[in-house]
Amino acid sequence: MLSPGRHAVNTTLRLAVQFTNDDYTDVDPTTVTLKIYSPDGDTTTYVYGTNAELERDDTGDYFCDYVPDVAGRWNYRWESTGDGTAVAVEGQFVVQASAFYDVSSRKYQL
Repeated sequence: MLSPGRHAVNTTLRLAVQFTNDDYTDVDPTTVTLKIYSPDGDTTTYVYGTNAELERDDTGDYFCDYVPDVAGRWNYRWESTGDGTAVAVEGQFVVQASAFYDVSSRKYQL
């Protein structure tokens, strides 16, 4: 069983963001970028309209279904540009070690 607030290795995780203007009305920024920083120190960048992984649900609502492949603390950052919509939103999630995917987490031979 996973610890509360943790995710499993090689399991899809939805990262989502909502962009609004100063009146809290949903708006589509000029550009939307998602950066994901892995526990290994690698950064993956997705740009809406360029990378199919970054999708739009509705006005101002974007998401990426991401599959983390190693255990540890992951960080992500949504960035946008445009008049009144230039913002950055950061977050993180934890992926729990798995004896099936992470050899260093094995306490005994499977």
